[in-house]
Amino acid sequence: MITQDDDAEILAQARAGFIDEAHEMLQQFEDAMLVLESAPDDGESLNAAFRAAHTIKGTAGLFGFDRVVHFTHEAEALLEALRSGERPLDEPVMTALLESRDQIGRLLAELGDPDGSPETEALGRELVGRLRVLRGAEALSEPEPAAAAEAAFAPESAEAVRPVWHLSLRFLPDALRAGLDPLAFLRYLNKLGEVIAIRTLVEAVPPLDEIDAEACHLGFELRLQSETASLADIEGVFEFAAEDSDVRILPPGSAPAAFESLVEHRCGDDAAARATLLSIWEQLGLQFALRESVAPPAEPDAEPVVVRHIERRSAEIAARSDRRSGEGDRRQQGRDRRAGDETRFVRVRADKLDHLIDLIGELVIAGSGAQMVAHLERSAPLQEATERVMTLVQETRDGALALRMVPIGETFGRFQRVVRDLSKQLGKEIELVVTGGDTELDKSVVDQIADPLMHLVRNSLDHGIEPTADRLAVGKSATGQLRLNAYQEAGAIVIEVSDDGRGLARERILAKAIERGLIPHDADLADSEVWQLIFLPGFSTAEAVTDISGRGVGMDVVKRNIEALRGSIQLFSQTGHGTTTRIRLPLTLAMIDGFLTMVGGVHYVLPMSAVGECIDVPPEHGASPERISGTFNLRGEILPWLDLARFYGVEPTPLAAGARRSVVVVRHVDQRVGLVVDRLMGEHQTVIKPLSGIFSHLKALAGSTILGSGDVALVMDIAGLLVHAQALSRSSPSTLARNRA
Repeated sequence: MITQDDDAEILAQARAGFIDEAHEMLQQFEDAMLVLESAPDDGESLNAAFRAAHTIKGTAGLFGFDRVVHFTHEAEALLEALRSGERPLDEPVMTALLESRDQIGRLLAELGDPDGSPETEALGRELVGRLRVLRGAEALSEPEPAAAAEAAFAPESAEAVRPVWHLSLRFLPDALRAGLDPLAFLRYLNKLGEVIAIRTLVEAVPPLDEIDAEACHLGFELRLQSETASLADIEGVFEFAAEDSDVRILPPGSAPAAFESLVEHRCGDDAAARATLLSIWEQLGLQFALRESVAPPAEPDAEPVVVRHIERRSAEIAARSDRRSGEGDRRQQGRDRRAGDETRFVRVRADKLDHLIDLIGELVIAGSGAQMVAHLERSAPLQEATERVMTLVQETRDGALALRMVPIGETFGRFQRVVRDLSKQLGKEIELVVTGGDTELDKSVVDQIADPLMHLVRNSLDHGIEPTADRLAVGKSATGQLRLNAYQEAGAIVIEVSDDGRGLARERILAKAIERGLIPHDADLADSEVWQLIFLPGFSTAEAVTDISGRGVGMDVVKRNIEALRGSIQLFSQTGHGTTTRIRLPLTLAMIDGFLTMVGGVHYVLPMSAVGECIDVPPEHGASPERISGTFNLRGEILPWLDLARFYGVEPTPLAAGARRSVVVVRHVDQRVGLVVDRLMGEHQTVIKPLSGIFSHLKALAGSTILGSGDVALVMDIAGLLVHAQALSRSSPSTLARNRA
C-alpha cells in the first residue's frame, strides 16, 4: 500500500532528478549557443538550444517551479523568434541568451526558497526586459486577424477582445502506460492563459467489464484564452506526449476551412460523429449555424499551417526518441509499453557508486587474506579455487572502476564559455582548441581538477596571450590560441594547457625571487628550476592586480591541489612562443596495481605503473652503507639512489643467509630513481586508504592499505621520493648524515 510518505519520497526523488537533468540541459544550451556564435546558420544547434530551454520549462512546470517557468519562457520566445527568422542572431542576442542561461542556473539553485534572493529577482527583471525588446514582444503579442472566421463563426464578445485558441486533444491508448497524465497537461495550459471552456470526451471509453485500467480513452475539446502565448508555447506543452497523443491547435481567428478540416480529421464520413462534434463546439461558445453535413475539406493548401507544424515537430521528436533508443520501428512492432524501452544509460547516484567501490575494495582485501590462508595450508585445490576467485575479483574491480571513468571532454567543454567571456572582457581574440576530450579518468579526479584548470586557463588568457596589437607587432596572427589536450601515458593521464603567447619572463621571475630572498643573488638555476619558483605561495610578477588574475594566490593552490591528487605539475616555456603547463594524474584514486616491498619490518607499496626494473644493490651503495642517498651508474646513465631504511630512520631488516637487498628503479615523468629495499614481495592489488592527520609529518607517503594478513602497508609517493632523492644526492656527505628522518 502506497502512503503519503511514499508519495512525498517519490516526488522528492523526481525533483532531484529534474535538477540534475536541468543542469545537463543548461550545459547543452550553452554548448549550442557557443557553436552558433561561430556558425550562426547552424540550424541544428539552434534547435538544440531551443529544445534544452523548452525541456527545462516544461519539466519545471510539472513540478510547480513557476519562477523557472516564467523566466525560461522569455528566453524560449527569443529562440523561437530566431528559429522563425523574425530576429537575426547578433551579439546582443547572443549575450542576452548566455546571461539567461546563467539566470536559469541561479533560479535552479534557489528552488528551496519560494521568494528567491532580491539580487536574482532584479537580474531577472532586467534580463526579461532585454529579452522582450530583442524579440519585439509587442509585435508578437498581436493576435491574428479574425475577419475571415467571423463569416462562419461569431465568437463571444470576450473572444473579440482577447485572442482565444482552440485545442482538440486525443490521448492514445498507450498514454498512461508511458507515464503521461492528461490532467497535468491541462493544468499546465493555465500557466499560458485561461482555459475558458472545456469538454471531456468519453464516448471511446469501453464498458466496465471490458475496460483496460492501463489504457487511456479520453479526448478533450477546449478553448484557451491568452494574450501572450505563442504557437511554440502551446505546442511545446505537448512535446513530451507527441508519441502518445493526437493534438490539433487552431489559432485565434482561424478560417472556416481550418475547422472544416479538423472535423474531417476527427470524424471522417461518420455523420453522427460530425453532428456531435459541432454540438460540442457550440456548447464551448463557438456560434454558427448547424449544417446537415460539413463541406468537404479544403485543398491541402488550406489546411492550417499550425497543424502541419505540430505534426512536423512530433515527427522530429519521435525520430529523436528513436535514435536515442535505437528502435525506430517500436510502434510498428506494437511492443508492450509496460515492458519499457531498451535503455542504454542508467542514472546512478554518485554515493551509491562510491559505496560499491568501497565494498569491492574490502572484497579485494578479503580475497588477499583467503589467498594467503590457501598458501599456508598448502592445499592445491584450495589455492586453485582462490586463484580463480581472485581473478574474478580483479575483473570485478576493473569493471567497477570503469563505471567511474568519464571523458575529460565534458570538463574541457566548460571552458568554451570562460574563454569567450574573458576574451571579450580583455579585448583579445582567442581561439580555444580542445584535443583528447575522449580520454577517460576517474570521476572524483575530474571533479577536483576543474578548479586548478580554471586557474591555468585564466592565467594564460590574462598574462600569457598578448593583446592583438602586440601580437601583430611581432608578426603573430591577431588571434591567440589556447590549447587543452589530454592523453594517457604509462598508467597516468596527462593534461596540457598551452598558449602561443609571450612565454614566461625568466629575468623578471629571478628578480622577484631575489627581491623576496628566495634565492641568492649569484644563484645559477636551470629554466625548469626557475619556472618552479612560480608555485611558491604568494609569488607573482603581475604589474597590476585584476579581477582575472595577478593576485599571487593561484599557482601555489594549483600545485597543492594537484599534489593532493597524487599528481605533479610542470612548466615549459619559450620566450615569444608560449607556455605549456603539464599535469600528470593517476587514472583513479581508489585502487591501483602495486608492487609490495619490505623495509625495516614495514611493508611499502609502489605503484606498479611506476616500477621499471629490479636490480642488485650497486657497488656505489656498498661503498657508503651509512649514506641516505647518492648516485650510481645504470648502464651508462647516472641515477640517484635512496636507501628507504636510512631515509625513514630505521634499521634494515636482518636478512636470511644468502639473501641480499635490492634496488627498485622507479620513474616519474622523465626522471628515475633507485629505491633500496630489504625484500621484494611481488605484485599486490592495493586499495588505497587515506592516512590520518597524525601521520602528516611522514615524508613521501600517498596513503595506506590493508594486506590479507591484516598488516598495514604504506603507499609510496613517487614524486615526493624523487624530490628528496635529488636534493639529498646533491648534498655533501656531512649534510646527508644530518638528514635522517
